[in-house]
Amino acid sequence: MRPLATAEIIAVGSELLTPFRIDSNSLFLTRRLNDAGLVVRSKSIVGDDRVVLASVLRAALDRADLVVTTGGLGPTDDDVTREVVAGVLELPLEENPGVLEEIRARFERRRVPMSEINRRQALVPRGARVLDNPNGTAPGLWIDAGQRIVVLLPGPPRELEPMFEAGVAPHLVSPAGARHLRRRVLKITGRSESQVEEIAQPIYSKLGDADVPIETTILASPGLIELHLQAAGPDAALLERRLDEGRTALAAALGSVVFSDDGRSLEAVVGDLLRTRGWRLAVAESCTGGLVLGRLTDVPGSSAWVAGGVVAYANDVKTGVLGVPAALIAGHGAVSEPVAVAMADGVRARLAADIAVSVTGIAGPGGGSAAKPVGTVVIAVSAAIPAVRTFAFPGDREMVRRHSSAAALDMVRRALLP
Repeated sequence: MRPLATAEIIAVGSELLTPFRIDSNSLFLTRRLNDAGLVVRSKSIVGDDRVVLASVLRAALDRADLVVTTGGLGPTDDDVTREVVAGVLELPLEENPGVLEEIRARFERRRVPMSEINRRQALVPRGARVLDNPNGTAPGLWIDAGQRIVVLLPGPPRELEPMFEAGVAPHLVSPAGARHLRRRVLKITGRSESQVEEIAQPIYSKLGDADVPIETTILASPGLIELHLQAAGPDAALLERRLDEGRTALAAALGSVVFSDDGRSLEAVVGDLLRTRGWRLAVAESCTGGLVLGRLTDVPGSSAWVAGGVVAYANDVKTGVLGVPAALIAGHGAVSEPVAVAMADGVRARLAADIAVSVTGIAGPGGGSAAKPVGTVVIAVSAAIPAVRTFAFPGDREMVRRHSSAAALDMVRRALLP
């Protein structure tokens, strides 16, 4: 078998085109295909529409070495994948006695009679290899289509994932033509996408060479910028060296705004720094409503370095629980640097923590003023060297809260750096 280089994924199911169902299978498949050295060039979601699915499938077959479909292998009329693929590849569908017997046996084990419509799941395009499904009635299919391969997988993840591991992954790379895909990711906070691009573009535009071209992608979300470097080829060691060179050059140019080059999240980085020092962190939050503490405690083992937190949304909680003087709130407002400092000092003292961070702000959509518009957020760190900063974050309520949680964690990170 020739080595494969590119893949496309087609998720089939009208339910995936509603707000109620997410296509999580493509994330799993992309990761596993990348592990096998394949670059996923496109992902599509198609409803239970034979004409549209046939069009998307033909386009994918024109571009990719491997096409993987998910879903649409059930017994009902709206399960169209099997028939459409067979039609596009001009392969007749034939009932497979072994598959039919396995479906019957599965129903018998459940002491349920098999419906006649389940016979559709035993239809196999001529020449296809059947992929066993011990977790459901729909078998998968592997079809060699000239210079292309088409793989049909069921939609439920509990069926798809073990089927892929057992029936697909071992056959993706030939021993004589191994192809490798390697990636590096730099994670950045405290800068906008355009600011990162301005610094990084002159560097990544020169990365790689004729032997190892490096693709660079920049991804932005509130409080986080990611730079992805990717290279593919037969020499894994050479790929690793070139990507490491690129990562090092970009990290040096960007400086301390890079908090991770090994895949760790910002909260995991903060946790590792706290663990190294043997410190515990306390959090006082107003506008973020526990989001900062939630991110920290999502990290396994965080009980070793998180003391706890207080959501002091109301002013009487700021004064009564955290000990913020009422005069500070009256004189400066709840969203102010003196109040943020008092909140951080208060939670640190009450929870006997080594370091603390506080967040107070106006997330919106209401509550802003000319002096303090929506997006005004104040963050303070209580430590041997204290810090406080006022931010003006863009976006709606959710974006302001996400920006705020990232900024709070980053201020803690910076306070913990050697």
